[in-house]
Amino acid sequence: MSSIKSVAVIGLGYVGLPLALLAARKKYHVFGIDIDPRKMEALQAQQSYIDDVTDEEVALSAAEFTSDISTVAHADVVIICVPTPVDKNKQPDLSPVTGAITAVAPHLKKGTLVVIESTINPGVCDEIIIPLLEKVSGMQVGSDIYVAHCPERINPGDPKWNVSNINRVVGANSQPELDAAIELYSALIDAEIKPMGSLKEAEAVKVVENSFRDINIAFVNELAMSFHKLGINIENVIDGAATKPFAFMAHRPGAGVGGHCIPVDPYYLIEYAHSYGFEHDFLRLARSINESMPRFTVDLLTEGLNELELPLKGTKVTLLGLSYKPNVGDDRESPANVIKQYLEEAEVELTVYDPYIRSGSTVDSLDRALTGAKAVVIATGHDEFKSMTPREFSEAGIDVVIDGRNVFRHQKDEFTKLGIIYKGIGI
Repeated sequence: MSSIKSVAVIGLGYVGLPLALLAARKKYHVFGIDIDPRKMEALQAQQSYIDDVTDEEVALSAAEFTSDISTVAHADVVIICVPTPVDKNKQPDLSPVTGAITAVAPHLKKGTLVVIESTINPGVCDEIIIPLLEKVSGMQVGSDIYVAHCPERINPGDPKWNVSNINRVVGANSQPELDAAIELYSALIDAEIKPMGSLKEAEAVKVVENSFRDINIAFVNELAMSFHKLGINIENVIDGAATKPFAFMAHRPGAGVGGHCIPVDPYYLIEYAHSYGFEHDFLRLARSINESMPRFTVDLLTEGLNELELPLKGTKVTLLGLSYKPNVGDDRESPANVIKQYLEEAEVELTVYDPYIRSGSTVDSLDRALTGAKAVVIATGHDEFKSMTPREFSEAGIDVVIDGRNVFRHQKDEFTKLGIIYKGIGI
């Protein structure tokens, strides 16, 4: 593996497409492979379907995009970037990964390095991927073909941190496999590449870092619900605690946790440890708290309307935002969708607007979204929403603002002076 010239990227989503384009810019011969015909049509038309990738980047790339999985036969490295969701019972769904391995294995040439970037729980490479790869390919991992794990790290919508400059970790079960993976990522990425002691260690890193965030967010969310009853402003308290120059890291409360990682990854560790007889009670509790926040947000709306002697049922309510984070068109695991479901079940007269998710919006502009509404629930902190002023809400006739992202936390008094009932998460 001393001379890697060609790379195949399997799965051209929010991770795979930027990675394929990056590899092409680094002068590798790149095959970008996905079975979704809509993605292929867009790429053949030189159009991007991801917020962080421009049409120009697609048009200028030398990468070859195809649905033909047999093209992996021409690659020195195959990188698996397919999703790893959980099912409705919160059980890890590894079928996209095993499906990708089953598809590529018959076409691998001897000496190919297979890298798993998809998030998986510790043990998946050793217990599932390697046996499956050997069975389908007829080759031996570690001698005929190589396997490494480099868990993806990408932050959609972040102008600073992207696929090219975030530190990465790499794990493998032998030194030659590890050396090959380090060679690849050292050439691709302008950041630190940290070798791990094994595949399991590398698998555990991604799950741990996202579980860390989930736990800390759950902590401040629980405080927010408590402080709501105690009359304490959680945001001010966090700002105060953050003045300590060590041993504190500020996390912010909100209407819930969404996205492709934080709501999912803890379950991978929870279920894997359960299969070995250990129960992650702490991780389960954090998940339970964070999953309760959409309900808490709707309860705040009920409180606000009750102060006006208005019921939920039949009241015109506008939900602002469907995305799981600001300024991206991605609603995977978004708590906004859960809030929407609760509001629909309560039979409110619901209007939905998200400038990044037009297909889920019921109107095509913010002005139309606010027209005639008595209450607004802010579920996503898009810049378009944050640019509004309390007076604009007042002029639109809004009586209740439920700020699920605390974007107006410093303007609470202004809302009150205008006669608007304002309720944030813990403020």
